[in-house]
Amino acid sequence: MAYYYGFRAYVPVHARRKKAEREMERLRKKGHPVSPVVVAGRAIARTFWGQSWCRNLERYSDYSNRLPRGRTYVRNGSVVDLQIAPGEVKARVAGSSLYTVRVKVAPVPRARWASLCKGCAGGIDSLVELLQGRLSKGVMERICAERTGLFPSPAEIQFGCSCPDWAVMCKHVAAVLYGVGARLDARPELLFGLRGVDQKDLIARAGKDLPLARKGPAPGRLLAEEGLSELFGIDLAEPPAPAKPRRAGPAARRPKRQPKPRAARPGPRPAGRR
Repeated sequence: MAYYYGFRAYVPVHARRKKAEREMERLRKKGHPVSPVVVAGRAIARTFWGQSWCRNLERYSDYSNRLPRGRTYVRNGSVVDLQIAPGEVKARVAGSSLYTVRVKVAPVPRARWASLCKGCAGGIDSLVELLQGRLSKGVMERICAERTGLFPSPAEIQFGCSCPDWAVMCKHVAAVLYGVGARLDARPELLFGLRGVDQKDLIARAGKDLPLARKGPAPGRLLAEEGLSELFGIDLAEPPAPAKPRRAGPAARRPKRQPKPRAARPGPRPAGRR
């Protein structure tokens, strides 16, 4: 590696990526699951979850000078591997060399998570909406709220990179953090695992707090069988006739009919009568 005035010589992006791809191919052959971050276009994240994660990063005013370089690195495909596990993110970033990045994230305090679940339950519009994963805007805003939500603060994150940069958040770490936002676009459930909580707790809390409907549908909203046949164009089978109840015990049995007495046959007519 050539040096100029104490600094490493500039290596073009395509050369860095090509070298990193060779390194990752060797790891893949050894059984390591390689998962690069691929960003199409300028937008790093396009969904609510990914964009909210990236906005949370930009609240870190202490690291604002490092974030632009990180955005450039993640856009040009320098994050060649990113793995998200409970409480930890491991990644490899292609720079002058292939650097290893590790980000540790503290779990959400239990009291905060309990308060968050309770607050979200109060803002749920529909239990069906929650069970299908379509959270209402109010619930999402609570989850993403600063200091009380699910996204970590700078005090809850520890960074580490194998590069020689002295900064706590180098450009490689910033690229990895933006890569997490891109990954949440496709798999937002990874956020809950990263913070050490279970998203099912929101559903359980909602099920406890929401009242159960006990009334049936109004008579006018019931659709008769004839209407179903016309609506779907099918013939409905006739419902089976109700089974006759069995009579239990000998007392319920009907008495047997007694045979009718036979009429006496007429005798022979007396002689002389015609």
